[in-house]
Amino acid sequence: QVQLAESGGGLVQAGGSLRLSCVASARTFSNYRMGWFRQTPGKAREFVAGISRGGSTTYYTDSVKGRFTISRDNAKNTAYLQMNSLKSEDTAVYYCAAQGPEAYYSQERAQAPSLYDYWGQGTQVTVSS
Repeated sequence: QVQLAESGGGLVQAGGSLRLSCVASARTFSNYRMGWFRQTPGKAREFVAGISRGGSTTYYTDSVKGRFTISRDNAKNTAYLQMNSLKSEDTAVYYCAAQGPEAYYSQERAQAPSLYDYWGQGTQVTVSS
């Protein structure tokens, strides 16, 4: 069992920045690919970014490319999402998730919520315009 805990959300003005953190309880954190998703009321959970186990491969949804950066520190059991140039449409609850190493890592596998084994409880990000 892996427990994930997000932090770093809050209220920020448009154009500002936030860094989200996701701390994992597992000693085998490096065995998991990590993803960030977001959700607004009445909508499905949306893929934001994903990162491979070693951090060499990353994927992003088009709307955040060039603004968001996903990273990880396996020594600290932590994944990060640096969010710059925030827009009002980035307002959502942000979740981190852990995916096991099965099969070949790809954009399709990174962005599929059903392929993730563990989820955090989410952190609210609100961007005021």
